Amino acid sequence: ADHYTQIASAIRGTIREKYWDATRGLFADTYDHRSFSQHVNSLAILAGIVTGEEATRVMERTLNDSSLIQATIYFRYYVHQALKVASMGDHLLDNLQIWRDQMALGLTTWAEMPEPTRSDCHAWGASPNIEFFRILLGIDSNAPGFKSIRIAPSLGDLKEVSGTMPHPVGSVTASYKLDKKGKLTARLILPTGTDGVFVWKGKEYQLKSGEQVLTVE
Repeated sequence: ADHYTQIASAIRGTIREKYWDATRGLFADTYDHRSFSQHVNSLAILAGIVTGEEATRVMERTLNDSSLIQATIYFRYYVHQALKVASMGDHLLDNLQIWRDQMALGLTTWAEMPEPTRSDCHAWGASPNIEFFRILLGIDSNAPGFKSIRIAPSLGDLKEVSGTMPHPVGSVTASYKLDKKGKLTARLILPTGTDGVFVWKGKEYQLKSGEQVLTVE
């Protein structure tokens, strides 16, 4: 593990030196900096080459710069995971227009590419099914075997939402209601034998197995 950790760290430094473009505040696809894409910058965030506020700035440019090569439907899985890592999960619902467009076309299964296309029932195109749970509801593993659970919702403009996802020893339920003053009521149910942590606005609250209701500002 130490050996490969060292290699990964060396690669990160090499990538930044060769591909970071300070003028654009983005990573280039090529050494001559002639090509830029959503793909490379999303992966740079996921690989930890940029972190914290810098990752947020890169993600904002990645989403808003239309001159970048745009990710197609299948690759948006990585774009949305980078969105989460860059602390921009609240923007998930704002970035699902390509799926709304498919529904407007009458497609009953997800395509791999935007128009012109056909409905291929492409598994990668269904990635919002994961993101609704992992980003919006915020449910994720916090230990090997999912024995501990981290719940950090990104509700965006939603005021009320709930869902239940499978777990190796049961299921995890999260139900949220946000009042007009910004107070969040979270009803959470964790499987027997697990524990967890709930994260809201940078604060952490310890969770135990079973049902619990948190009211946080």
